[in-house]
Amino acid sequence: MSDPSMPNDPHQPHDHSACVSGALESAENLCERAGVRFTALRKRVLELVWASHKPLGAYDILDTLAREDGRRAAPPTVYRALDFLLEQGLVHRITSLNAFMGCSSPEHRHQGQFLICRQCHVTIELDSAGIRQAIANSADTADFQIEAETVEITGLCAYCQAAA
Repeated sequence: MSDPSMPNDPHQPHDHSACVSGALESAENLCERAGVRFTALRKRVLELVWASHKPLGAYDILDTLAREDGRRAAPPTVYRALDFLLEQGLVHRITSLNAFMGCSSPEHRHQGQFLICRQCHVTIELDSAGIRQAIANSADTADFQIEAETVEITGLCAYCQAAA
């Protein structure tokens, strides 16, 4: 039996186009329910963020838009699209990499917990109630009110360990 807090290894063969199409479909549904516009640029930025299991920086997005789409978008345009996607819970910001990755469960608001491979940069989103509870307990003990929480754990993934 698999643990839902431990996602599948992104290095293992899978239909990644299903990851992307599922994320876009979820985003369209969430935006429709929220009554917000999911513009073509926002959709394309989300699609690029979901293009792999590695976080993507804003300037990487700009480069890809110029190279693949022929768009000469200004940095503020991409940052506004990323801000929108963050506000809607469709992406997470990986602060240590100054990059973004798609949220695997945007239908329920949650804080990010990530395993980040320092070598290949594959990032796995966790959804561990145990981690959330440990943070909440520690904050309660310190009489601290949490406003935002992101847990970034850096190390080596199994693939990079085996390759070393």
